[in-house]
Amino acid sequence: MNPLLEVQFRVPFDRIKAEDIEPAINELLADAGGRLEETIASERPLHALDTMTERLDYAMNVVRHLEAVATTPQLRAAYNAVQPKVSAFYSSIPLNEALWKSIQRYAATDEARQLTGTMKRFLTKTIDSFKRHGAELDPDGKRRLQEIDVALAEATTKFSENVLDSTNAYEFTVSEEEKLKGLPPTAIAAARASAEAKGQSGWRFTLQAPSYIAAMTYLDDAAIREQLYRASNTRGTAAGPGGAAHDNRELIVKILNLRKEKAQLLGFRDFSDLVLEDRMAHVGARAQSFLEDLRQKTEPRFREENRDLETFAGRELAAWDIGYYAEKERAALYDFDEEALRPYFPLERVTAGMFDIFGRLFGIRVAEEAGVPVWDPQVKCYAIQDAATGAALGSFYADWYPRENKRPGAWMDALITGNPKDGRPHLGLICGNLTPPVNNQPALLTHREVETIFHEFGHLLHHLLSRVEVRSLAGTSVAWDFVELPSQIMENWCWERESLDLLARHWETGETIPDELFQKMKRAKTFRAANAQMRQLGFGYVDLALHREWEGKTDVIEYSRSVLQQFSPAPLAPEHAMLAAFTHLFAGPVGYGAGYYSYKWAEVLDADAFTRFRKEGVFNQSVGRDYREKILARGDSEDPAELYRSFMGRDPDPMALLVRAGLA
Repeated sequence: MNPLLEVQFRVPFDRIKAEDIEPAINELLADAGGRLEETIASERPLHALDTMTERLDYAMNVVRHLEAVATTPQLRAAYNAVQPKVSAFYSSIPLNEALWKSIQRYAATDEARQLTGTMKRFLTKTIDSFKRHGAELDPDGKRRLQEIDVALAEATTKFSENVLDSTNAYEFTVSEEEKLKGLPPTAIAAARASAEAKGQSGWRFTLQAPSYIAAMTYLDDAAIREQLYRASNTRGTAAGPGGAAHDNRELIVKILNLRKEKAQLLGFRDFSDLVLEDRMAHVGARAQSFLEDLRQKTEPRFREENRDLETFAGRELAAWDIGYYAEKERAALYDFDEEALRPYFPLERVTAGMFDIFGRLFGIRVAEEAGVPVWDPQVKCYAIQDAATGAALGSFYADWYPRENKRPGAWMDALITGNPKDGRPHLGLICGNLTPPVNNQPALLTHREVETIFHEFGHLLHHLLSRVEVRSLAGTSVAWDFVELPSQIMENWCWERESLDLLARHWETGETIPDELFQKMKRAKTFRAANAQMRQLGFGYVDLALHREWEGKTDVIEYSRSVLQQFSPAPLAPEHAMLAAFTHLFAGPVGYGAGYYSYKWAEVLDADAFTRFRKEGVFNQSVGRDYREKILARGDSEDPAELYRSFMGRDPDPMALLVRAGLA
């Protein structure tokens, strides 16, 4: 039997083949079409609508995931073959006139008028969503909207593929050991292992995060840093790795134009107003105003930090010098080298400590599961239970190391959304591209990588601890500018002595981080905080500018470069084109498009919400259970502003972010 045809909690990753994909998806599309007709005929279409595409959702979640973490030419071809028709089917649902009338009829019944709580919100959001997705368009408008959705799915998939292929097309091999000066031993060992894995001598560097960041931060040889920088920032262009075969420039223009046409077809000024209508910011102008306010409060310190860095370096700096000299300045100011922390963060210890911390806070138990089929031998699977009742809440996979068949970055995803009413658990995953183990040592992480793990685990718990009975309102299916609160708040525990003592142990001696090193780490925490903030603001600015103001007036890469230059501590290279590899914006039909500001919006929420933990105790189980019940368990069952107020007892205080960053 085709392994994709039935929803299986133990996903048979060991049996799924590329040739299974097309026949399975074709059959599941037919099945979903039949369920759609049943939903239209139902007197209670709202209930049927929520589970109508469950089997198709599952299969596409699995296939999409495999294409991201274990791609092959055959798998990619099969995915690209089914994606347009699946996209067309999903976009056809709110355009189905009979279904829309069925929902409207139900909304007029006494039963619908008496709905309360989650089901009332589900009905309201369903009606609003159908309108926002074209239910009230005329036949020509509906047909064009469906064409746009399919075209967006195809273009954004190709964009993502080009980024992966361009990233993998680059390598830089050093044959002379003296050129490695400045690199820490861990980075040198990783570069050697990378070369050996390719049958090469010397030391191999790639554009994957662990390799690239180490070189840009520590390598004394400025010429090599420059080459890596130029390669990384021209990925996805004809001038970059892989050349014209992976050029995303025309795709970016196509995606932006399609998004604009879609928004205007649906009666919105632009794409930002379309996607933000259902989010906390509501309109693009408010999101822009939010970013501008933070920019004005950050910019004076940003300029000051950059003057200080150039004074320290004794010269004007190029873009590929910033990370290198910033690390040198930090070491000089605080006598702190982040590499000194790495021996205290072996991956296994970090994850075990993290499970312990949030097990205590949220009343859960996390245990590794053996014998579960996985897509790569390094992947692990874990189960989560409620500590009080022993009930199975869900399971998740963890895939931490970079591979050439895996896309870059770090992310969480849902494979199955369970249902608390019938006891069906959730299934999810977390992925990263962290420092791998080398030379018979465990994987020794940077503190930033530890924060990444905590961040993605926060998203994961938002999914696994959901108690919402409506699938489309469960877990991380919340307003995009609220979804980063559960992830970003988790990073705070990476800075607390109590929690560090649980997760940070020297891989050889078992000792905790010495107090002197901890104090240095804390003192250096806000070093160049304005630069870090301006970097994120720049990404949010260019995102909204492209979706609200660009309108094809100038070359899209040049336009984005001119916007980003305002937020850069050094002149950007003339060929700088990070936009062409900006997967957050262009690797999905919506994704973070017109929504990158959400990171900062949610950071205001997380900085403020953590003040309650800090005030009442970072291990206060009462506060932890309150947070689990009022935020993590509630999904989108209530307006996010109300959920926040239910936890904090008030609206968020935006000053909390500036205070935490030392910018108040």
